[in-house]
This record gives sequence, C-alpha cells and structure tokens, in this order.
Amino acid sequence: MNISVVIRTKNQEHELEFLLKNLKTRYDDDINEIIVLDNLSSDNSEKITLQYGAKFLSIKNFSYGGSANIAAQSASHDIVVLFSAHSYPVSHDFFKLIKTAFIENKNLAGVRCLHNPNDYQNFINGISTKDDPNKSGLVFAGSAFSKEVWLKHPFNEDVPTFEDKEWTLRILKEGYDIELIPAIFCYDKKRTKAQTYFRFKNDLKGNYQIWGILPTWKGVFWGLLKGVFNLFFHFSLDAYYLFKRFFRRVIFLINKPTKL
Repeated sequence: MNISVVIRTKNQEHELEFLLKNLKTRYDDDINEIIVLDNLSSDNSEKITLQYGAKFLSIKNFSYGGSANIAAQSASHDIVVLFSAHSYPVSHDFFKLIKTAFIENKNLAGVRCLHNPNDYQNFINGISTKDDPNKSGLVFAGSAFSKEVWLKHPFNEDVPTFEDKEWTLRILKEGYDIELIPAIFCYDKKRTKAQTYFRFKNDLKGNYQIWGILPTWKGVFWGLLKGVFNLFFHFSLDAYYLFKRFFRRVIFLINKPTKL
C-alpha cells in the first residue's frame, strides 16, 4: 500500500515550507506523493511547493468537506494522509504506523493520529472511536483514510465544519473501523480574533447538525455574563502583576545582589 500526503493551506508559506522540509528530509522513503491544495494564496506557497517537488493544486471556492473530497480525488494512492500547513508529523515512524494499521486491518477506513492530551488519554485508556466518535474520531489535520472507502462514501460538503466527524459517524454505521494509533504529530495553529470567531460560528452550526448540541437561552446569557466577568478579572490580574513586576525591577536596580 502506498501513501499520498495532501496539505490544505492558505497564505501560510512559512508553515508550509517547514512541513514540506520535514516531510522530504525525514519521511521521503515513506511517502509516494505530496500534493498541496491551496485556497488562492497571495504569498509564495506555489513557488515553495514546486521547490520541494510537490504537486500544487489551486481551489477557488473553499469548503471543508469540498476540499477533503478534492484531496481524496487528487491522491493517486491507497492511503491519503491529510495535513493542514500548520501541522506536521513528529514521531519517526509516523507513516510506517499508518501503513501497518491499514495492512493489518482490511476493514479499516481511517486512523486518527495523536497530537493533544485528549488523544493521548483516549489512546492510553483504550477509548475507541466507537466509544467516543467525537474525541477519538478523525480530525483532518493529521489523520489518514482509505481512498477505496472514500470512493464509496465521499465527504459531506453541506456541513460547515466537522466534515471529519460527520464522515466518522457515517462510516462507523456502515460497519467500517476507525482507530487511534500512536503516531505523533504537532498542531500549531495561532488564530486571530476574527479567525477564532469564524471557527466559533461554524462550530456552533456543526455541533447542532452532527451532535444535536443546542445552546439554551440560559446558557447564552450566562456565557455573556461569564465572559464579561472573566474579561475584567483577567484585566485586573494582568494589571496587578504588571505593576508588581515593575516595582520588583525598581527594587532590584536599587538593591542589586552581588554578581557571581
């Protein structure tokens, strides 16, 4: 079985270059193809992609489910590993573990790799995807899926987000397996306030469509009050320690210790 790596990106040339360097220098023998799926970047993403010998594809109308379908369609090989430009593999056997999992389980539709405390805890505690399809299901910034299974069950392009979790639920109902495996990657995304709000807006809709989670009126107003309280609390705490550090520096300058 061969592996295609598909990277989704937009205006992340530095993150993309680091990921491509990592893939080419540490995992070149494990990967058969690298494709960069770019959403109309205005930076040097295309130039960097070609420098590393990867294939560059540009998409105009981005959606999470739609881009995942394009990623799968573009891949030439049996196993598709999907990354965001701001994520990258860490463990030396990352792709070997993915390939081994698919070879050993012919009923396997996908694997979720590990990148945060929840992943590690669920893996160590043996909490399977069937037990917890949300926190142990696929996450499309460091997961792999079978192209053969995808051909029968494409990703849903109508959900605003959580296309990975929607597919997880649907695939489990079809009788396939999805596993957590100890392949470690890093997810290093720093969002602006606008990006965080955009994610919140989509998550709100996706949580209702997929998990049936509906905010209550009490929760909505309590969330506002809690947010305002935290805003003033953290401002006061930051101001307190700001002045505390200021006076500590002043005292230090007045009464410096003996230099070693």
